[in-house]
Amino acid sequence: MNDETDDQTSGGLELERTRRLRQIDDLRRHGTNPYPYRFDRTHSLLEVRASHGHLDAGSETDAIVSVAGRIMLMRDQGKLLFITLQDRTDEIQLFVSKSVIGDMAFETMTTLDLGDWLGVTGNIMTTRKGELSVKVSVAQLLAKAVRPMPDKWHGLTDTDIRYRQRYADLIGNEDARRVFAIRHEIIASFRRTLNAQGFIEVETPVLHVEAGGAHARPFVTHHNALDTKLYLRIALELHLKRLIVGGMERVYEIGRVFRNEGISTRHNPEFTMMELYQAFGDYSEVMALAEHLIVTAATEATGSTLVDIDGIEVDLAKPWRRVRMIDLIEEATGVSVHPSHPRQNLVDLATKHGITVDSHWGTGKIIEGLFEATAEAKLREPTFVTGHPVEISPLARVDRNDPFLTERFELFVGGRELANGYSELNDPIEQRARFEEEQNAKDAGNLEAGTVDEDYLRALEFGMPPTGGLGIGMDRITMLLARAQSIRDVILFPTLRPEDFGS
Repeated sequence: MNDETDDQTSGGLELERTRRLRQIDDLRRHGTNPYPYRFDRTHSLLEVRASHGHLDAGSETDAIVSVAGRIMLMRDQGKLLFITLQDRTDEIQLFVSKSVIGDMAFETMTTLDLGDWLGVTGNIMTTRKGELSVKVSVAQLLAKAVRPMPDKWHGLTDTDIRYRQRYADLIGNEDARRVFAIRHEIIASFRRTLNAQGFIEVETPVLHVEAGGAHARPFVTHHNALDTKLYLRIALELHLKRLIVGGMERVYEIGRVFRNEGISTRHNPEFTMMELYQAFGDYSEVMALAEHLIVTAATEATGSTLVDIDGIEVDLAKPWRRVRMIDLIEEATGVSVHPSHPRQNLVDLATKHGITVDSHWGTGKIIEGLFEATAEAKLREPTFVTGHPVEISPLARVDRNDPFLTERFELFVGGRELANGYSELNDPIEQRARFEEEQNAKDAGNLEAGTVDEDYLRALEFGMPPTGGLGIGMDRITMLLARAQSIRDVILFPTLRPEDFGS
């Protein structure tokens, strides 16, 4: 039985909460506010360690600091208290002497609990064993924790509770804090790289009249004042390309998108995308940019370009393979495939590999199914899969050398799709035909197919220059670089079944 379950069943949690609530009442009766308004901190704990981590054992300085954090450990040695204080940046020891802070203050300190927030002022010192410490002269309770922390050594062992109570997970789980620090650095790195290359960061609507830019089922909502149905965006694409039409030339957005799909180790209904569009370029240019963005982020977020894929160390700095989807299928099956081949031949091959072909699938969709069934999972090292059939790429330009394929790529690492990009279709007449095909597919029962976006077509009629577009899933990039196994490990508050708190 895990620690948190044992607390619940034994009644220990409620007994501890009751004790701490009584303590809060006692503090208030004696004129102490257990939840003061502010504390004037002078240094983070990392700053203290950076400036004085070199001190010899048994040293004491005149440097006075005010630091604050959560109490993680306490050791009572009679007239001395040793407290481990943790803030966002580091941990440090507090050296609390009754002779320094006085009998009453010392007695109050002994009643503190693990999990309480504490602010202290004191001078920097090291113990005889060389432990960097703050010798406390003044202490102030900043927030009384009513609920005890997870076990210091085991943390929250139930993964559902970890995701549901992320606040508790972050308190005691150093690895969780590490993952989200890496996530922050990845996103910051993307912004630095793109800003340096002349891209402008923009914000586009979350509520859309048409759900477009990807194949996915949308979340539907209703705007009362306008009395109209709206969709939470499934992609950032179509509004960003409107900005290319408007002459902004290089734009990007890092934002949440929403897809009404299942939950798994790779999928969460809301996730973070980075999409960019670059005028006067094509898919080869943004393919190179995708590689540069990810390799740079790896270096800046983790200090290395090495990642672990199924227990094998892979260096992202090595050039990434580029290969057509149809060639990968031939490698896997020994059979040459192409969207121009007779549909029945492709149906027979798909059936041989256990794929159920829907009646509305064209040859391009069957080829995508073959790729997913026979080749996708084998793409362990970074691979750009190119040459997607036109049928499955309604917003990409036709390949200049093959009218049945498009100038599109998807990036796969460890069998997971991490990015998608293409030479953008900018012919409004052809785009209308593609949209109409999508609408027909939706009418035939494909709930993930798109519709005809008349405003986007109107924008294209003003003229969009040759453009390369790229979308990168920031959650999956974080999974790769932080070596996380589930998308829920890299999203602070993943979507979960609603919790039943009882009546």
